[in-house]
Amino acid sequence: MHSIAFKIGGLTVHWYGIFVALGFLAGLWTASRRAKRVGISPETIYDFGPWLIVGGIIGGRILYIISYWNEDFAANPFPEIFMIQHGGLVFYGGLIGAILTGIFYLRWKKLPVWKVADIMAPSIALGAAFGRIGCLMNGCCYGRECSPNLPWAITFPPHRDLSGAPAGVPLHPTQLYDSLLNLSFYFFLAWLFRRKKFDGQVFAVYLAGYAGLRSFVEYFRGDYPVHYLGGIATPAQLISLGVAAVGVVLLFVLPRPKPAQFNEPQMKHG
Repeated sequence: MHSIAFKIGGLTVHWYGIFVALGFLAGLWTASRRAKRVGISPETIYDFGPWLIVGGIIGGRILYIISYWNEDFAANPFPEIFMIQHGGLVFYGGLIGAILTGIFYLRWKKLPVWKVADIMAPSIALGAAFGRIGCLMNGCCYGRECSPNLPWAITFPPHRDLSGAPAGVPLHPTQLYDSLLNLSFYFFLAWLFRRKKFDGQVFAVYLAGYAGLRSFVEYFRGDYPVHYLGGIATPAQLISLGVAAVGVVLLFVLPRPKPAQFNEPQMKHG
């Protein structure tokens, strides 16, 4: 595998950037189609999209820099801090950045926050499915060593343009685990969207469900330098606890539509 897709003159295009871009585009397109079901124009979603992209990239990069400062940035922080085409976006940081930016934008434009959140939730999972393929091509977010007899084990070649993955060692393909789980989750959330009982339900289920899926995949990750809770939890698993808690709380506190009131016809007396 090579992290570089192609070069045009002095411009180097990386697979990671291509798949992240595809994820954003697929997410916006599918969200625009869902928006029409609830009376929101696709143009509103397309206008909203660039704000989410900027917020997601900034948030994802900030958390990556914080998490991997000693390994990737301490010796040469500039200009590597800004080289996102090399990889290095932490998903949870991107999610938090996009949520904060999205709330600001929706309040500013006086759009229904929870209704739009439900529209976007399945697309977040779809975008992540694309993004993890980019991680695979880049060699980041790799898994821990596994038995060479594991049928789906992957071995990275000794190319130095890969980002950190050990070469010549059979590894769990955690990028594919995450991608396939997110793709399945996308179809479930898209199904739930058509059957939701209240605004915010799909987004809340996404938060709780993704936290569980991510925590599962984290048990196979091999790229974390530090573990917590006595060495049993990755940083993402700790964040997942908080994200799951927020999702569960939202499921209980978000307002439900009031049941329709039926007035019995008045009996006439004569």
